[in-house]
Amino acid sequence: MLATVAKALVWILPAYVANGAPVVVASLLRKRARLHPLDFGRTFLDGRRVFGDNKTVEGLAGGFIAGTMVALVLERFSLHGLLPGAVLSIGALLGDLAGAFVKRRMGMKPGDPAPLLDQLDFLAGAFAAHFMVFRELDPLVAGILVLITPPLHLVTNALAYVAGLKQHPW
Repeated sequence: MLATVAKALVWILPAYVANGAPVVVASLLRKRARLHPLDFGRTFLDGRRVFGDNKTVEGLAGGFIAGTMVALVLERFSLHGLLPGAVLSIGALLGDLAGAFVKRRMGMKPGDPAPLLDQLDFLAGAFAAHFMVFRELDPLVAGILVLITPPLHLVTNALAYVAGLKQHPW
């Protein structure tokens, strides 16, 4: 069973990195340059921002590049493929954007906690993108990841908060 958990973590690693990288990119760039919100400040039909200021062009690009680079490194060790890793990365980023969109519709501000949505939106996006492209998704691996991602996400967010990368520990 431990081998299956390890396999699942290696398989999803590009998505995990893609999901976390925008926080690092924003932290690094915020000090040097103005960030560009993906929604360009526009509002949706309900009058609320589409995504909010925390979802940026730079974060999206940085997340995709970081996740894809992880897949490339893993490919060198025959642990992953570049294309599947890139697909998981963009899927994770799109899933995170979908979560932000839902939170804005609910009237939540960027950074407000939404238990399980915050921890699983990117994972659902990664799963969906992988399935759409490759027409396969190992249900055991997916189940393991659904169970272990929420606590891992909370721990990594707390560490990012302690490191000064995030404003909130969730």
